[in-house]
Amino acid sequence: MAAQPAGTPAPSAAHRELHPADGLAQLSFLIQGILERRAREHDLSVIQIRLLGVLRDRMPTMNELARLLGLDKSSVTGLVDRAERRGLVVRVPSTADRRAVLVSLTDHGRSLASAGAARFDADISRLLQRLPPSDRGALSRLISRLLVAHATDEGIDLFATTKTGNPQAGSRPQGTADPVSGSCPAASSRRRAL
Repeated sequence: MAAQPAGTPAPSAAHRELHPADGLAQLSFLIQGILERRAREHDLSVIQIRLLGVLRDRMPTMNELARLLGLDKSSVTGLVDRAERRGLVVRVPSTADRRAVLVSLTDHGRSLASAGAARFDADISRLLQRLPPSDRGALSRLISRLLVAHATDEGIDLFATTKTGNPQAGSRPQGTADPVSGSCPAASSRRRAL
């Protein structure tokens, strides 16, 4: 930032702007810190929280799960193994492809995911209260456009929900995003936060 000419008052902190790369990096650190704090409350890692969030509205195959989480298949296998030992997820044979296995939340996993998502949503709501409502709306629209475009480029449908008959899938109100995974079943113009 260039030095202010002598006698010119410095802009207040509220009116300074960060470069987009700096601002987004700092925001990602802030959000990551909030997620880490919420994960630690349940002795989970951030990737385990993301796993639970993704599974809130879908029952993917292991390959689909790897793609959604951006991990290789062996990493997802270990992640699901650990979550399964903790009673958070269960593997279910696919009715569409006998070779495939689907991953689903257990009742305990669903309860933990819902409680964590509610706390995270409250954390983010408190953070966003610093902005006027019109700015919060604009921010939400911009984030949604960026994330939907990125997901589309990656061949990921952020609006897909489970089609396998999971009775508890999609339990959030229609059009609302899961704040942890960002999944948003049956939404028309809004989508994932992560």
